[in-house]
Amino acid sequence: MWQRMRRVFRSMFGWMIASAEDPELILEQNIRDLNDQVPKMNESIAMVKANVTLLEKENQKYKNDSMELTAKVKAAIQANREDIAGTYAQQLQVTKGALLRNEQQLTGARAAFDKAMQVKQAFMREKDKKTNEAMQALRDARRSKWQSKVADAMESFQVAGIDSTHDEMLSKIQEQTAVNEARMDMALSNVDTAGINIEQEAEKLRANELVKQFKQEMGMTDAAAPDTSGGDKTLGKKVGVQ
Repeated sequence: MWQRMRRVFRSMFGWMIASAEDPELILEQNIRDLNDQVPKMNESIAMVKANVTLLEKENQKYKNDSMELTAKVKAAIQANREDIAGTYAQQLQVTKGALLRNEQQLTGARAAFDKAMQVKQAFMREKDKKTNEAMQALRDARRSKWQSKVADAMESFQVAGIDSTHDEMLSKIQEQTAVNEARMDMALSNVDTAGINIEQEAEKLRANELVKQFKQEMGMTDAAAPDTSGGDKTLGKKVGVQ
């Protein structure tokens, strides 16, 4: 019974956690965590490097002390002061022992620094790889969301019946246009176009006759024009004879 209850609670909490997980937010947090580890690693490597630098300085100091004590021992022997030479010799032994231990520590510190740098390089490669993978996944997720929005918009566009309404309205406009064109053809067929054309020709003829009359009154009548006055050549001659 207890095992069944545990499974129930685990399934409930597991479902809550799974539903609350956002892959994009988790990936972004992972990128931040990886970037936050870089300063901490640099600080650790800096401490290792500082230890190497300190041991190198101590090593150089022990070497200088050894050279100085060696010179003092030789000078004391030359001065026949074996007691002083013995004292310097003891100090030289202690210094050489310290130098030996320091060199061993320095070797270990340098090895530790080289190892730390290798670890950092491996970490940076892995960090760059995971960061690039996460960024690519985030871009894919954003593109997927955009595609989902477009798909939703298209589905809602079709569900709303816009397609059918669009086609229906186009059909109605085409029908109305056809009806109006037919009405226009019928209206034009009812008009006496022949009579209109005859009237237009008659207007042109009357206008031409009026122009001829003005030319005759102004003395601009063409001599070669045919005589339509019934026998008399000109109106002026007839008036003169009378």
